[in-house]
Formats: sequence, C-alpha cells, structure tokens
Amino acid sequence: MIPERLTPGDTIGIIAPSDPILPEITEHLEIGCDVLRSMGFKIKFGHNIYSNTLGFAAAPQEKARDINSMFDSPTVKAIICAQGGETSNATLQWINWTNIRRHPKIFLGISDITVLLNTIYQKTNLVTFHGTDIIWGFGNNIAPFERDEFQRLLIDGQPGTYPANRSRKTLRNGKAKGRLVGGNIGALLKLAGTPYWPDFTNAIFFVEAYEITAKACHSAFYQMGQLGVFDQISGAIVGYIDGMQREGSKGPQMEDILLSVTTEKSFPILKINDFGHNCPNTILPIGGEVMMDAAKQDLQLTSRVVK
Repeated sequence: MIPERLTPGDTIGIIAPSDPILPEITEHLEIGCDVLRSMGFKIKFGHNIYSNTLGFAAAPQEKARDINSMFDSPTVKAIICAQGGETSNATLQWINWTNIRRHPKIFLGISDITVLLNTIYQKTNLVTFHGTDIIWGFGNNIAPFERDEFQRLLIDGQPGTYPANRSRKTLRNGKAKGRLVGGNIGALLKLAGTPYWPDFTNAIFFVEAYEITAKACHSAFYQMGQLGVFDQISGAIVGYIDGMQREGSKGPQMEDILLSVTTEKSFPILKINDFGHNCPNTILPIGGEVMMDAAKQDLQLTSRVVK
C-alpha cells in the first residue's frame, strides 16, 4: 500500500512522537516549518506537539492521539516527525492500525522514529519513509541534497537510481533485490521479542546508529543474528555512523563489524554515506522494492512508493 504524493498547497502534519520539543529547539522547529512553507506547503501541528507531561516526554496516549488524529484528518496529506529520541515505542499499543489502513499517508522520520516506520509497515502494509526530520533536518540548514531527494521521491515520485552524495564502499560483492527494512539499530532492537518485530524475509536491511561504539555494534549484530535476521535478508546497506566516522576516528567501523559477524553468510554488503545522523539524508521507503549491486556501488528504487 502506497500513499499519495505531495503537491504544493497540501497540508503537512507535524508531530513529536518521541522526545519532547523543549524551548531551546523551538526555533529549529519554526525554521523547518518555514522551509516547507517556502516549498508551497501548509503546516498543521499535532495537538500535543509541545507536551512534556512526563518530564522527559509527552504521555504515550498523547503522542498516539496525535498520530491517530493526523491519519484521520481529511486535510492532512503527509505526516513528518519533528525529531527522534527514545520513547516512540511507548505509543504502539494505542495506535489505531485500522485507521492507518483506511487513510494511508506519507509518514516520514528518522532515528527513534525507526520504531514507528517499521511497525506501521508491519501492521498495515503502508510504505513509510526513513529520511530527514523537521528540527535536525529541515530546521538545521537543510542540505540541497536532502531537499532534492524530498522533491524527487515524495513530490515527483521518481523511482530509479539513488544518487551518491558522498563516498561509497563495497564490503561484500553481489547483487540483491528486496523490500527495504531497517533504520536505527538501537531503535529497531526495541521491537525484538514483540508483536511488532519486522519480517526480514528476502529484505534489504539498511542500518545506521547514533553515538555507537564498536563493541555495541558487535553486540547488536550478534543479537540480530540470534534473531535469525542474517539467515533471512538478501542484502545489507550501512549508512553514515555518527560517532564512529568522524574525522580522525580509529578502529573498526560498523560495516567492518557487520562483515566479520556474518563471515559465514553470502549476502552483499554496501556502505553508503547518504543516510544517518548528522549527514544529509536521502529518503528510504520501508517496504519499497530496491535492487543493489555492491560491486558497482549502485542502489536502485525499482517500485513506485507514492501514487
């Protein structure tokens, strides 16, 4: 199930289903909304967007009500999350999945929003979108690459080649095709052992992380292996890993650790630097069909992901 593409004049709903929007970052929220307004869109805030009921986040029910009301609203065409954080998994039991199936819309976010992106797709079959957010993307001196990818994928609806904005690297040769599943590894693993865990059968697994260490990567990938993920996927893509890739960093990188943990597997592994934290982000549709050629460092979106 794919949503309708955005058209200038449409209304975009803004919600905060993870960390609260504190006073010191409201300026970035407004800047991000102004960028979208300059592109011709109207903005509608969730009723609880500024809520901090728990002192570290809005109550789960408040955040879920904003998700549900945005999907239900006849005037809202797309939903973009303000930022990530740590608590979006608390909303899951209060989300109206039937409502989402009845009113499919673009749903975009990154980081902890990985939880919602994968769960919405898993529970409703609606393709969701891993990409830039409002506060740290649109509202933080958005890169031309990000703006172009937003236009290409969500407004123009153009499948095809993912352009390389930064360097790429082949870790294990091979070609693969499948549905994209993944995102932030810490957020994704919150779903392990729950009814919301994604189906990785024949999927292309894409992964990024924030402020992660080599030993934490090692542990996370062994957990993924123990969950059977590396017996199911057809390929893997590693994004930009903030905290490990900074200039002058030493030691093994996430892609090296993934390669070492999966030495007995044959799926191709491609390293690209066009999604993740503190870098310009392309938009990766969870549930969208892609083809990858690790030797050629090529990634192609082969299915339409908006109408």
